[in-house]
Amino acid sequence: MAKLKILGLIGARSGSRGVPGKSIRPLGGKPLMAWIIEAAKASKYLDRVILSTDSEEYAAVGRQYGAETPFLRPKEIAGDKSQDIEYINHALEWLRQKESFFPDIVLRMLPTVPFQTAEDIDCLIEELLKDPEADSGVVIAEARQNPAKALKLVDDGKGGNYVVNYFTGRGTDATPTDRQRHEKAYFRANIIASRVDLIKRGFLQGDRCRYHIIPQERAVDIDNEVDFSIAEQLMNKMKIK
Repeated sequence: MAKLKILGLIGARSGSRGVPGKSIRPLGGKPLMAWIIEAAKASKYLDRVILSTDSEEYAAVGRQYGAETPFLRPKEIAGDKSQDIEYINHALEWLRQKESFFPDIVLRMLPTVPFQTAEDIDCLIEELLKDPEADSGVVIAEARQNPAKALKLVDDGKGGNYVVNYFTGRGTDATPTDRQRHEKAYFRANIIASRVDLIKRGFLQGDRCRYHIIPQERAVDIDNEVDFSIAEQLMNKMKIK
């Protein structure tokens, strides 16, 4: 069987509101995006590592750490409400038209997860490769709190709110319970592997989705200043260089 072509695609738009310039802000002595770029470059399966960004400044940083930047992402798909599938389809179409490059699998990665490794990337790809019927795969980590414990506010009809269970809408279901009583739950740790046929249907994760589990500390996803502080502390604790 012919070797499948696998594209690593890192999405890094420049308009973060929570932390301006987040993707190029220093963490551990280098720009945040450098961590995932270097992990992707060390993968034994990725044929190419491309950075999709709307910023020439971000593109220059990406190139410094080994990512390809053959295009800039159009502004209309680089806003707060833009979906990942949009920039992925843009990249695939650009590569098809300009370079006649047709990957079989796309790994969508984000610059905000600095502790994920080349081994994580390769393990996920292997899960997908060994199951021809699987359409996708995700890196996941166990949830810090089970979603069954989530709460929401509902109108009390008197100008205030009650606290109830997020899923059932009942206050009695919001009673504290031991975590051991709940089935384990997981959250995506922001690396997704998708077969291109699935992407063409408008999805990144399909019904036959494999997985690779990583420890919670490697799943840190930086969205705000608190996350940056946590990442810096973890970096020292795990002696990451």
